Amino acid sequence: MVTLLYFASLRERLDCAREQVALPAGAPTVGTLVEALRARDGRWSEAFAPGRDWRVAVNQQMAGAATPLKPGDEVAFFPPVTGG
Repeated sequence: MVTLLYFASLRERLDCAREQVALPAGAPTVGTLVEALRARDGRWSEAFAPGRDWRVAVNQQMAGAATPLKPGDEVAFFPPVTGG
């Protein structure tokens, strides 16, 4: 199991702040996890649609689609931060 955290507009769009999910079979990565999330329903496929702007961190370190995952990891999804 991994813990997923959703922040800001993703949390609002998905109506979910935190959950625990089983890792995808095989060699799980952030990318395979996102594919599994997209398959849930239209809300999830829209939030994580290709080209949609969001960021991910694994165990509080910025990550990408190829980042491997293991049981116990914390995966956080959030929109890009802009500053002024």
